[in-house]
Amino acid sequence: MATRMTAAAERGTLSSWAAGQRKLRPQRFTTATDGLRFAFYGRMSTVDFQDRASSCRWQRDYAEDLIASHGRIVVDFFDEGTSRRVAWSDRPQAARLLAAVTDAARGFDAIVVGEYERAFHGQQLEQLTPLLVRHGVQLWLPETYGPVDFDNPRQLALLDLLGVHSQREVSRARHRTTAAMRAQAELQGRHLGGRPPYGYRLVDAGPHPNRAHAAWGRRLHRLEPDPATAPPVRWIFEQRLAGRSVASIARALNDTGIPCPSGADPARNPHRSGRCWILTTVAAILANPRYTGRQVWNRQRTDQDDVEPDGTLARHREVQRWNTAPHWVISRQIAHPPLVTEEQFVAAQAIHTAPTPTDGAHRHYLLAGLVCCGICGRIMDSHWVHGRPGYRCRHGHTSSRTKTSPRPKTLYIREDHLLDRIRHERGLHRHHPALRSPDSVKVASYLCTATGRRRAAVRV
Repeated sequence: MATRMTAAAERGTLSSWAAGQRKLRPQRFTTATDGLRFAFYGRMSTVDFQDRASSCRWQRDYAEDLIASHGRIVVDFFDEGTSRRVAWSDRPQAARLLAAVTDAARGFDAIVVGEYERAFHGQQLEQLTPLLVRHGVQLWLPETYGPVDFDNPRQLALLDLLGVHSQREVSRARHRTTAAMRAQAELQGRHLGGRPPYGYRLVDAGPHPNRAHAAWGRRLHRLEPDPATAPPVRWIFEQRLAGRSVASIARALNDTGIPCPSGADPARNPHRSGRCWILTTVAAILANPRYTGRQVWNRQRTDQDDVEPDGTLARHREVQRWNTAPHWVISRQIAHPPLVTEEQFVAAQAIHTAPTPTDGAHRHYLLAGLVCCGICGRIMDSHWVHGRPGYRCRHGHTSSRTKTSPRPKTLYIREDHLLDRIRHERGLHRHHPALRSPDSVKVASYLCTATGRRRAAVRV
């Protein structure tokens, strides 16, 4: 008897045959009315070391196994390159999912994830619970073998344990990574990534010491003086040691036409204008200890600051802050050719051009950093005048730009006059009773807290 071949076999492709086999199997559900409609959420931490297709696939497979015979996934939300420590409202796809939850026409009844740690960290689920309950959206987790019962004390205890475990896992990974990088910087003087400082360029330093990484073709790099930009760095330190101010050095660099860091290498600094030197650029070069030839790591850290809550969800903002010198990790040996000696660098840190009182008395300014000029918008300088604290603005006299046109006259204002003005300013005092206080310290303390010293409290 002749053998009857299927259409898939006649085509002779494996994928066609496999598709035909799937059709022969009984389906878990056939239409949307057969069960719940699920929104799948997944996440992967990096895009450089993880494959999106495989990461999303295994998470989705776990989710589909969990909801088998209960419904089907109708929409996917998958975050890439996002840490679990980031709040849901700050993750692109998770934020879209939260917006869909509040939409009456969202098109799904429940959310399913393939693994708790992929979705939540710490108390994130606890913060998300009121939103899900209010809008009647279920949450399905493999760890609870189905929908989460937010009224079940045993499940709530399990979720707390999972949150603590997820947080502990992140902390342990960060600790191991930090300890390894500390050792590599201190003992080996290894360049740990990032852009080279102005005055240097990256060159090959041989194969990676890790055999697996070396087999993949990864190489080490080290710093080498850049012939075009190293001389200006040496000149900057020489001028500073000669007593010149940062503003004077910046103006001289601009007048001689030496390209600033973003102008010398625009491809490396696409976020900068590249037009001219500014005070902070010169100051950053003078404060960078890597010009001594030592590798220095952990000069900056990443903090998570709380921001205004978004509904019931806590939000955080990552902020880069500078560590003080005692927290730096400095290589024991010279790691790359120095541009200045250690003695020159240390001497440059001790130089400041701010005027000091001839009598040696301490000057105290309550509103330092809180007053800006209404003419040019600059923060006004603290200035001791006639035995009293005051503030002045010279409208860019200490800036890096060469004077090309007449500036307005220098603006002066006494601190006591300014405090009286704040106390009697119509509309200001209603914000807080402290602004009406006769105690100047209380007024200044409230202004520091309310403004965070990011914006001036009063324009004069």
